[in-house]
Parts: sequence; C-alpha cells; structure tokens
Amino acid sequence: MADEIQRVQYFYTQVPDKPGEGAKVLGALKEAGINLLAFVAFPNGRRAQLDFVPVDQTAFKEAAKKAKIKLVGPKTGFLIQGEDRPGAVAEIVSRLSDAKINLTALQGIAAGAGRYGAILWVKPRDVNKAAKVLL
Repeated sequence: MADEIQRVQYFYTQVPDKPGEGAKVLGALKEAGINLLAFVAFPNGRRAQLDFVPVDQTAFKEAAKKAKIKLVGPKTGFLIQGEDRPGAVAEIVSRLSDAKINLTALQGIAAGAGRYGAILWVKPRDVNKAAKVLL
C-alpha cells in the first residue's frame, strides 16, 4: 500500500516555556471537542511554539478564539501516513532532495500496528513545488 500524503493547513501559537502552559491550551481544545491530525510543540527562545493541524479548521478557530488563544496561520505542511518499513521517511526526504527542496522541519513516529506517520514543512515558496513531488 502506498503512503498517504496530504497537504494540510496548520496554525500555531506561542506560550511561555514553562510547565502547564501547553496543558492549558490542549485542555481548552479538548473541552471544545477539537480533534487534531497532528500536534507538535518545541522551544522557541524563552517561549514554546505549539503547532496544530486540526481536523475541522472552523471549529478549531472558534474554540481558540473562545479560549483567547492567539493563532498564526493557516500555513501549509504535509501529513504522511503509511505502512511502517525501514527507510519510509528516507524515501520521502530523498524525493524532496532530488527536487532541490530543503526541509524546514520534519517529525516522524511509529504509530504501532505496523503504521507510521510524519509531518513535514518546507519554506512557503517551496510548497507548490513540494506538492508536485509528493502528491
């Protein structure tokens, strides 16, 4: 079975880089019944950046507004899901490399039950070129 790759819209916010800040944001989204395709968090200076790929963008934006979460976006990334195998992510990265597209970031994880998932980002100027290579 081939990997499923889709262009996705994501949003991000920044919070203080201290315990409990991410839990507050995720808790507010949980209370609103928001489902996410992907979530990534990482330090950014003295703050933490939280990236969200919501299933329902409209409901996500409404919930964020209600919870007073300041969002940036939408921006574009690529969500990849497939059968786990050695080199699965290497195959994707090689395709982009062969097309001279530089990755901004990539997160990959084994999902269990023989599956894996990844999300990757490229520079905005490379999104359409990456889409032609990946989709």
